[in-house]
Amino acid sequence: MATPPPTVPPALSRRSFLGSVAATAGAAASGLALGDVAARDGSDAPRTREPASAPTINLRINGEVHSVAIEPRVTLLDALRDHMGLVGTKKGCDRGQCGACTVLVNDRRVNACLTLAVMHQNDDIRTVEGLRGSDTLSPLQQAFIRHDAFQCGFCTPGQLCSATALLGELARGEPSHASSSVRDANSIAVTTDEIRERMSGNLCRCGAYPNIVSAIAEVAAKDPA
Repeated sequence: MATPPPTVPPALSRRSFLGSVAATAGAAASGLALGDVAARDGSDAPRTREPASAPTINLRINGEVHSVAIEPRVTLLDALRDHMGLVGTKKGCDRGQCGACTVLVNDRRVNACLTLAVMHQNDDIRTVEGLRGSDTLSPLQQAFIRHDAFQCGFCTPGQLCSATALLGELARGEPSHASSSVRDANSIAVTTDEIRERMSGNLCRCGAYPNIVSAIAEVAAKDPA
């Protein structure tokens, strides 16, 4: 008796392959839906994990303590803008390249988009809203107006915060790459190169750099502190 030829499976066509994939996906979706229903009915089916509640942290901003419920992954920039309504700090590149989000943390400039809010619970945070005095603008803000040191104004809050930190650095005798000596604090002169170097992390797409430098130089010459 002759041996029958082996059975050859039918060739897999594109249509049959897509049909089998769709059937598998439908079965999986039905199983998930049934599992959700069973979970609501109190059975042993796995339940969907609920997101953990955001912890409450305290941030001292412009001299006031703010309590806010915020997730640990939220940046200081998003906390200021979205959770506390301090929209003076601008979101530009959101990756630490433009300087529009610059704020002061313990009198040091920080890119708010690159740091987490939960890291600064015990710090003194100052935004552009906290630069002015009780009744008048700060000398630096007034100088920016006199020298027309802005055009569209988007980068101005970061420029002002960075320039405020710059004045503090000069007052403390802290050198930069443009300083003639890194050891002699008295040798640091308020020059155009010095100001440009210290402000190099803040970009202005309108190109108001000469006016920004002039405004800072005026205030630094009057009172570097």
